[in-house]
Amino acid sequence: MFTAIVLIDADVARIPEVANEVASIPGVDEVFSVTGDIDIIAMVRVKNHEDLATVISDKIGKVPGVLGMTTYLAFQTFSQADLDEAFHIGLD
Repeated sequence: MFTAIVLIDADVARIPEVANEVASIPGVDEVFSVTGDIDIIAMVRVKNHEDLATVISDKIGKVPGVLGMTTYLAFQTFSQADLDEAFHIGLD
């Protein structure tokens, strides 16, 4: 599984519409409207590395109201929730 964190600059008048449209794209797992220097954060999770370009450049980047993006690729996940779930199902 490949994970990308996409920081999205959006047209202020269209933030809710952009967020909803981005959230409907297959491969986009979660979308957050946030405060700060950016407007929206999208968590992209895909099975194949090549799918990142399709989801991010071909889909998210073409949503009306997306003004710019910065993308970070995740190397490892460090989540207590993931660890707790693994132990819950018997993985050591």
